[in-house]
Amino acid sequence: MIIIKTLEEIELMRESALIVSKTLGMIAKEIKPGVTTLYLDKLAEEFIRDHGAEPAFLGMYGFPNSLCMSPNTQVVHGIPNDIPLVDGDIISVDCGALKNGFYGDHAYTFEVGEVEEATKKLLKVTKESLYEGIRATKVGNRVEDIGNAIQTYCEAHGYGVVRELCGHGIGRKMHEDPEVANYGKRGRGKKLLDGMVVAIEPMINLGTKNIKQHKDGWTITTADNKPSAHFEHDVAIVDGKPELLSTFAYIYEALGIVSNEEDGLRQKALVL
Repeated sequence: MIIIKTLEEIELMRESALIVSKTLGMIAKEIKPGVTTLYLDKLAEEFIRDHGAEPAFLGMYGFPNSLCMSPNTQVVHGIPNDIPLVDGDIISVDCGALKNGFYGDHAYTFEVGEVEEATKKLLKVTKESLYEGIRATKVGNRVEDIGNAIQTYCEAHGYGVVRELCGHGIGRKMHEDPEVANYGKRGRGKKLLDGMVVAIEPMINLGTKNIKQHKDGWTITTADNKPSAHFEHDVAIVDGKPELLSTFAYIYEALGIVSNEEDGLRQKALVL
């Protein structure tokens, strides 16, 4: 069942989403060769708690940490460990926070040092596909229009679009209806309505779309051991249009990146 949120509830969800956004901005400053994902995980847990929220992933479905940290060929759900990052890595950081009874869920794939050009392009196209999906999240469309926008954009570049994993509705539960796949046919699925809030998260592979799950029950990698990228935003539908609740602005401030990609998708000015 899809749960429609009031404007007041959407504002509470924005608080949770922005705590995650700020956490990722803090993490952005710390990602460098020699740093371990376990160290980053501890920093994130402290930061989330210091901002009056709970780390949403910690203990959820038995997950042992506050961040999903998925380097290189890992698609999602990587468990933080004490292996240092090295120059040329990429690392997907997926983070969740719970505040005021509502969840935020948000992800970004970072470059570590100097990354190969083919991998840089994968990250660029995957992030661009996220915004293609967001722009399709509006009244008059259906859920599969979101996935179709992402799939069409990424497959035009020759990339594999993961089928077994998807985005989702979000609210008082981390995972609500509807499921938001990163592929689909236009005009199919549930109608998109004002008050719906979804987490859109393309998971795109440099090679095959196929994946494999490891024995730890969490880690998922590409079947051909080529890199994978993952980006995620929380999006509400307000007055018929997509409204970003999360932001990459804190990451960009930390990394010195100038971007206008969120223009037109945010009603409220951010205070950085």
